[in-house]
Amino acid sequence: MTFKELNIIEPLLKALNEKGYTNPTPIQQQAITPALANRDILGIAQTGTGKTLAFSLPIIQHLHSQKADERVKGIKALILTPTRELAIQINECLNDYTRYTAIRHAVIFGGVKQNAQVAQLRAGVDILVATPGRLIDLINQKIIDLSQIRYFVLDEADRMLDTGFIHDIKRLLPRLPKNKQTLFFSLPCPRR
Repeated sequence: MTFKELNIIEPLLKALNEKGYTNPTPIQQQAITPALANRDILGIAQTGTGKTLAFSLPIIQHLHSQKADERVKGIKALILTPTRELAIQINECLNDYTRYTAIRHAVIFGGVKQNAQVAQLRAGVDILVATPGRLIDLINQKIIDLSQIRYFVLDEADRMLDTGFIHDIKRLLPRLPKNKQTLFFSLPCPRR
């Protein structure tokens, strides 16, 4: 199977081809088609199997396929992750995948001054990659509005819950629109 057979649009195929990606991994094969059909997903796969591409490609394709005059202002996709290292890594992947689209994305995380992150948000963002603490902080400052979110990704969901982010997630969920696509990705449970 190829990405073209998964009905991926040409700008994304071009970006994938430049990365040397022609055949989807098993998690990508299983997740992309249902995600393109706007179904909620629970994806479980080992690290390094392509989960980031599995959840980001359908989101980028949906956003790119909307006509410019139909686009709603504001953040449309939120990717929540437990660490800044993972947030940065996902944002770098988005750089590659959105290369031939007009999709704008940003990453926010704590441990650094927020000025540059806020400036990028104010310039306009379609996809936001965030860690919970900085996200909640910027929501409380009324810098981030989640009312336009159409796609919500919880990456490394198992780790988020194991490391005590459950309270942050419980605070965030009521702020998200009810009508959204939800994509949870996790590692398999270790065998005992």
